[in-house]
Amino acid sequence: MSTASHASPNESKVRTVFRVVSGNFLEMYDFMVYGYYASAIAKTYFPAGDGFVSLMLALSVFGAGFMMRPLGALVLGAYIDRHGRRKGLILTLLLMAIGTLAVAAIPGYATIGYAAPVLVLLGRLLQGFSAGVELGGVSVYLSEIATKGNKGFYCSWQSGSQQVAVVFAALIGVVLSQVLPADQMGAWGWRVPFLIGCLIVPFLFLIRRSLKETDEFLAKKHRPSIGEVFRSMLANWGIVLGGMGMVIMTTVSFYLITAYTPTFGREVLKLSSIDTLVVTVCIGLSNLVWLPVAGAVSDRIGRRPVLITFTVLTILTSYPAMQWLVADPSFGRLLAVELWLSFLYGSYNGAMVVALTEVMPSNVRTAGFSLAYSLATTIGGFTPAISTYLIHATGNKAAPGIWMGVAAVCGLIAALVLYRTSEARNQYKMA
Repeated sequence: MSTASHASPNESKVRTVFRVVSGNFLEMYDFMVYGYYASAIAKTYFPAGDGFVSLMLALSVFGAGFMMRPLGALVLGAYIDRHGRRKGLILTLLLMAIGTLAVAAIPGYATIGYAAPVLVLLGRLLQGFSAGVELGGVSVYLSEIATKGNKGFYCSWQSGSQQVAVVFAALIGVVLSQVLPADQMGAWGWRVPFLIGCLIVPFLFLIRRSLKETDEFLAKKHRPSIGEVFRSMLANWGIVLGGMGMVIMTTVSFYLITAYTPTFGREVLKLSSIDTLVVTVCIGLSNLVWLPVAGAVSDRIGRRPVLITFTVLTILTSYPAMQWLVADPSFGRLLAVELWLSFLYGSYNGAMVVALTEVMPSNVRTAGFSLAYSLATTIGGFTPAISTYLIHATGNKAAPGIWMGVAAVCGLIAALVLYRTSEARNQYKMA
């Protein structure tokens, strides 16, 4: 066995967490950059002669990447459950890097015609395929290296790394918006953040290569084949669907308050690009605070109370908050509403991620987590497109708040079902 295959008991937990979440950062960074510059991408690759149609095409391609996640969850999740957490996380990073480079380097529609949107779509599908297991692989790894009584806190850093990506991508946007004129930003400046992501890849690859395999995986006497993983998923379809319901709340709220915020602020509220990007930076920082706090709280009082409390709060307040915002749009109101929604999202997700690792059978934990998460993101990933359509179809600028409330209903029902008896709660309670 190589020296990289076994975790040293003396290795710093902080360094290990940093290594495992590094690729998760890249995945979310690329998704955020696409969402932030959806308007420029629409004009470059999807010039339809109608601004709404072009934007919908670009946002639909953004969502299409999520359609590949369930397949990636099953195929790559089975690979990780059989061959190890470390090998799988290195593979997903490589696939994500290829997809990121494709989107960054493809010429526009004016240069290569219909090949441009097709190649962008293929790049997004490859990213989605790899991302299908990235979150599951990272979450399971963190849960398996967590110290006793701190699984919620450890797992929260899966989402925490995403918030660092949100902040980093938004800060790059702030700098570029100050350095480049709007016409240059729309013509080629939007590619710069993608290229920066490509330059980060070699550094992240070196970090992930140094990952150790988890002791829990090494201790397994039986490692399931792909066929066994598929059969287990069918046998546990109820848990997978319940997990999917919990994750829908997370994915809808996350993409609403991060990826969609710059587009919503510019196109709907008519605020400046700098205002919307500054708000997005603040949201990422706010999420980064609430996620580990909620994870730690769930370690103390249990997952169920946290999940139920914050789904109910979301159902009651998401739409009224959006109504207040659109009644008199301003930087201050956008920041206040987004910070409130960030509090709801971060507090819910801090408990949800670890809960999802706990409800899955241990021998197929990565595949089960990844499948539930990926099925949910096939819905939540279309949040920017769905929000844009709802506003266009209803004329109600606050309609995204309704969509977030619907997602919270799904999360509430799933939490109640998965924790419906004290016996079930004890079964899922962290060790």
